[in-house]
Amino acid sequence: MKKINLLCLLGLFSLMAFAEVPVGYYESAEGKQGDELRLALQDVIDNHTVVSYDNLKPLYIYSDTKNTESDAGTSLIDIYSTCGFVPGSGYCASSACGGGYNREHSVPKSWFKEGSPMYSDAFHLYPTSCYVNSYRGNCTYPGYSGVVYEPDDEYKGDLARTYFYMATRYANACSSWSGGMFGSNNKGFQTWAINMLLEWHRQDPVSTKEILRNEVIYGNSTYNKGNYKQNNRNPFIDYPVLAEYIWGTKTGESWYGSSTPVEQVAFARLQVYPNPANEVVSITVDGVDQFTYTIFDISGQMLQSGMAQSDDLVSISQLNGGVYVLQIAANGKNQVVKLVVTK
Repeated sequence: MKKINLLCLLGLFSLMAFAEVPVGYYESAEGKQGDELRLALQDVIDNHTVVSYDNLKPLYIYSDTKNTESDAGTSLIDIYSTCGFVPGSGYCASSACGGGYNREHSVPKSWFKEGSPMYSDAFHLYPTSCYVNSYRGNCTYPGYSGVVYEPDDEYKGDLARTYFYMATRYANACSSWSGGMFGSNNKGFQTWAINMLLEWHRQDPVSTKEILRNEVIYGNSTYNKGNYKQNNRNPFIDYPVLAEYIWGTKTGESWYGSSTPVEQVAFARLQVYPNPANEVVSITVDGVDQFTYTIFDISGQMLQSGMAQSDDLVSISQLNGGVYVLQIAANGKNQVVKLVVTK
C-alpha cells in the first residue's frame, strides 16, 4: 500500500516475523542478471502443483480475505472494486454489488488458449464481483490504447507483480501469447507494458494482503487451512527489487538475496547499515535531505522515533536483541525494513 497506517504495520509485523522466504529457496538464482535471472527464477518456480479450477473457490477463503487468516471467509477482497462478498454468497447470484463473484483471469485465458497450467494458476486468478466484472473502462498508456480493466490504485502494484510472475513462470511460452502486453521485445513484455507495470510496481509497494496470499498459495500451513497449495511462490512479492534487476534500473547488475525480503519499496535507494546491528545504524536515503524514522517491535509498539539526515548514526543501544521494524518517512513516502539487533 502507498499509505501505511498502524493497522497495516501491525499486519506486516506479524508476517515479517512468521512469513519468511524458505531458506535457500532462491539460491540458484543468485548472482544472475537480466534475462538470465528471469530464466533462473523460472527454474525455481516452475513445475508447481496444479490446483484445480474448482479448488480455487476454497483457496480464496484464505488467500483473499479482508480479515486476518483466523477470520478467513467472512469477506473477500475484489481488487477491481469496493464490493465485498462471502464464499457462500454464490457465484454471480445477483447483479448487485456484493451479489456474487467469479474467478477472473488477470491474464485473459484466450491469450494462452486456455492452456494448462496457466488456466488455474492461482497467482493470476482473483475473485471479482460479477457486477463490476460486467463493466469495462478505457485505460490509455503511451504505446497502447484500448478497452481494458484498470485496477484501483491500491492494487495496481499487485497486478504488476502478478504479470511479472506470469512472464517468469512461463518465460518459455509468454512471448507467443496473443494480446497486447506480452511479447519478445522486453524479456517477455511489449516495451509499453513493462514501462507501465514498473510504474505501477514502484507506486504501489507490496502489501500485507499480497504477502498473505503468497504464503497461502505456496502452502504455508500457518495460513492455508484448506491445504490447497501450489508449492511455488511469487518472487516479486518476496523480493520486489527483482523487477528492477530484470526489467528496470538494475538490469546490468547481479542479484543476491541478502536484501531484506518484503521491503516496502518507496525510495530509489534506502540502505540501513549494518543490519544486523548492535549499538548504532547508519541510514542512507538517496535524494532525501531529512527523514523521520520510527522503530516498532513485532507487537506493533513504537519504541523509538526521531528526525535524521542521510548517513546519520542512529543509536539503538537501548534495544534488546531481536527483530524490529524500522519505518522511514520523507516527502510523503513511507518504507519499512526489517531491523535485526544483536546483543
